[in-house]
Amino acid sequence: MMYCDYFESPLGTIEIKATDKGICQLIFCGEHKESVVPSKLITQCIAQLEEYFAGTRQNFDLPLDPVGTEFQKSVWQALCDIPFGHTYSYLQLAERLNNPKAVRAVGGANGRNPITLIVPCHRVIGASGTLTGYAGGVERKQWLLAHEGVSGFAKPLVLDEVIYTRQDKTQFLR
Repeated sequence: MMYCDYFESPLGTIEIKATDKGICQLIFCGEHKESVVPSKLITQCIAQLEEYFAGTRQNFDLPLDPVGTEFQKSVWQALCDIPFGHTYSYLQLAERLNNPKAVRAVGGANGRNPITLIVPCHRVIGASGTLTGYAGGVERKQWLLAHEGVSGFAKPLVLDEVIYTRQDKTQFLR
């Protein structure tokens, strides 16, 4: 069974999908919405998202059920090991996977992460310390990093342009 519900975040509407095994998708969906099919797990997820955005939660404690290749799943698991308020480069992430030559593949898997925020792909930055692409929009990435206490990204935040947009690279999702 596939469950679906929505959460209104400071960064726009988030669509949450779950199976009986765990959360399988969490994306910024813009204004696109499907029928709501609630579940206890999604209710727990929404409560944890509320805590995260209120600044009282740093780690999520939910079962996950992402769909991807074994390599993608290994990258997504490594993303979960990046502590709140810290960033890694794509190279550091590849090195954590004992495959430093896989930097581009790590970047590709990071970009196809179906469970944004909970699997914190926003914590990955360029080797030079610059913000790089983020499927949810670089403005959202900057906001999330600032929310977690990461400084050094001086560009002023303008969320109006992204808050109602669906994040990129979601065509492969369920």
